[in-house]
This record gives sequence, structure tokens and C-alpha cells, in this order.
Amino acid sequence: MIEDKDWLWGKFADNKDAVAVIAGSREVSYGELTALIDGYFEQLQAQVPAQSITAIVSDYSPEAIALFFALVRLEAIIVPMTLTTDDELHQKVGESQADFKLSFDDALDLQIEAVAKAENDKRELIIALRKQNANGLILFSSGTTGKPKAMLHNLDNLIDAHFGKRSKSTRILVFLMFDHIGGLNTLFGTFAVGGTLIIPNSRDPAHIGELIEKHGIRALPASPTFLNLMIINGVHETSDLSSLKLISYGTETMPEALLQRLRTIFPRTKLLQTFGTSETGIAKTQSLSSDSTLMKITDPDYEHKIVDGELWLRSKTQISGYLNEGGDKFSDDGWFKTGDLVETANDGYLKIIGRKTEMINVGGEKVLPGEIETALLELDEVLDCTVYAKPNPIMGQAVAADVVMREKASNREAKKIIRDACRDKLAAFKLPSIVRVVDATQVGARMKKVRRLANEG
Repeated sequence: MIEDKDWLWGKFADNKDAVAVIAGSREVSYGELTALIDGYFEQLQAQVPAQSITAIVSDYSPEAIALFFALVRLEAIIVPMTLTTDDELHQKVGESQADFKLSFDDALDLQIEAVAKAENDKRELIIALRKQNANGLILFSSGTTGKPKAMLHNLDNLIDAHFGKRSKSTRILVFLMFDHIGGLNTLFGTFAVGGTLIIPNSRDPAHIGELIEKHGIRALPASPTFLNLMIINGVHETSDLSSLKLISYGTETMPEALLQRLRTIFPRTKLLQTFGTSETGIAKTQSLSSDSTLMKITDPDYEHKIVDGELWLRSKTQISGYLNEGGDKFSDDGWFKTGDLVETANDGYLKIIGRKTEMINVGGEKVLPGEIETALLELDEVLDCTVYAKPNPIMGQAVAADVVMREKASNREAKKIIRDACRDKLAAFKLPSIVRVVDATQVGARMKKVRRLANEG
């Protein structure tokens, strides 16, 4: 671990006149951002003790970013929270053992609220982090019971992973959210090179296209689901996207048919598959090519191995542990079981083929939704699709598909088109037995497919 953040503050000073953040019509320079950080730091010092667990209730904004880095200076343990209902907020504040909750009122004035809390049996993780005089970061992901898992990171390790990057003038859109490991990785990576972070007002495809054209954005990190929504909405036809030099994709499996569509639309743009988890951080990766779903992990801070087809990771940036759950997702020697199923290829390349939890069991035969979705997206008649399991009294589960058709069709007509076209591509048990025509597939707030659970009936 690098002993202090002088290298990062040095980047701010070296680029004080350059634009750090663009949000709507606002352009905030590194110098202005530093002034905001200084102001918040002074305010926090008077009310928030160093090393406190402090929740920030906000999505990206210049103020939220400045507050985040003011808390870094305070050596706090930071808990970003975005898109949270009152009940979820109360639960996450409790699960994180937060001492303070920070938010902004309508006038963007900082509100500081002390939080009453009860101790829990994972407090030793917090104590151990504080003994290192390290900044902390608590992120959440869904547990197997639906309870959010509170994951404790050494934040210094996550920031210092970007140390040594050369400065360059680049504009990057932050797509993933303020409380997502990928979104924070974009933030740290942008500031580490003295680049400009573009904050969207919404994650509407048309709006993103307008921002790319207006600001000459060079890098777009996004999910495959969102990239397909851009295609379906014709964003490449209504906005000039020629400034894009890099589209990186991750968070879910990329259907090969979708990647080929993207390659056709963006022939001069590099398409890069990224990989990371909330538990281990974001790894440096290399795609075999822009039209290949094969990738390799090239990060010297990462180890990986394949166990029964599942990718296991061990990294210098992985979490210290869960504050509210056991560590069964980690092996005794520190390997994280990602839940991602992979196939191996030559020269260390891997192909992510799906999630263990999404596997469909058709009478003992295993089916991965991604394979079926690729076959469906190869059809000219299908614009988008989501494949999932439905209960079946004879086979246990059946393959179901929600499809967005190019032309109007009934469920029966769509099913016949799909089964006839895919009969030579897919084994009989993989052919969708249930097809539902929809206007749009279900997409979560984080722009990933929402697959229907098999037990929904």
C-alpha cells in the first residue's frame, strides 16, 4: 500500500485548470474540485471524527465526488448509497454500522446526521482496518436471502491500483453508479490520468448518445444490455458517436451475436471485455480481438484458476470480509468463488459463458441462457431477448424467452419462427418451449437483464 495520497492530490494540482467533471451545463476544474474538497473537509473535521463509518446518500455529482475525497482525507470508512428506498437505506445504514449519514438538500448544502447503532460480531474487521490507518469502503450486493451483503474494502488499495498512470486528456462517461465497484473504478481511473469525467443526467440511451456527440467522449463503459438498447433505439443513427475510441463492457455475459452487431456499427472502436466483482475489484483484461468474447486477465495483482468450470479469483484489492454474513464464497486460502462459468482457450484466454445461479435444468440437462440468447439474436426477426427458467411439472424446468420482435407477432408466431430457425443450431431440450412477445425486456436500475426466477411460477 502506498503510504499517502500525495500522488493523487498531485494530479489534482498538476491539472488545476483542466476540467475534472462535467455535469449538465456545469464544468468543474480540478482546482475548483479541490476547493470543494477543502471546504467539505473543514466542515467534516468539526463534526465527524477521523476513521468514522460514513454513508454518502447520493449518485454522482461534483459535490458528491468532492465529499467522497474529503472523506478520503479524513481517513474515513465510506459507504456510498444510490437508488435506495427509505427501507433499504435504513437497512444498509444498519448493516454497515454507519456512524454518520451524509446527504445534500435541494440547495446542495451538506447535511450531517449522526446515526445510533448496535454493535455486531464483525466489528473486528473494522478495528483491523483502522489499525492500518487505512481508508475503508463498504459496498453492498444481494445475498442469497435477499439481504444486502456489506463488503469491507481497503479503499487505499483500490485507489492505489491506478498509481503510475500517465496523464492524458480524455473524456470518459461514468455509466455505472456511485455505489458500484465499476463506477468507482471509472472515477479513480479518470482522475489518475487527469481526464474529464462526464456525469449523465439519466441512463437513457438517447441522452447518452447526445452526451457522446456533445462532449466528444472517447471511452464508454457499459453493460451489454445497455449497448443493445442503444442499437434498438438507433442511437448510432441519431447521434455522432465517432469520437468513441473504446467501448468496454462487463457486469453480465456478452452474447456473441450482439458483439458482432456492435462490431458492425463501431468498426473503428476498440471493444474490450472487462471483468471484476464487488468482492475482488476490477481486473486489467485483454480481449483476443474486438469481435471475440475471449479475454484474459492480465493484471499482476490478480490470480485466477478454474474449479469445476467456475472462475475463482484472488487479488490484492479483494475485500477484508463481509460485515453481516459468513465467508462461504471464499475458500479457506482466500480464493473468491465468482459464480461465473467459463470455458478455456489457448494462451490463457477465457470465455465467460454464464452464471451458475442462472443455469436452467431441463430434465437433468443443463442450459445456459447466454447460449440461447446468442442464437436468438442471430435472427433478423429478434431485436432483443431474455432467456430464463420456468417451472415444468415433468422436466423440472423449461426454457422460456421474452423476445422483442422486429415486426409485430403473436406469442405463437414468434415461437414458431424461433424454433424453426434454431432447430439446427440448438439441441431440442434447449429450444424455448415458452415464448412471450414483449415491447421491451426487463432491465434493472443498473442496466442488466432481470431474469425471471424459476420459482415465480
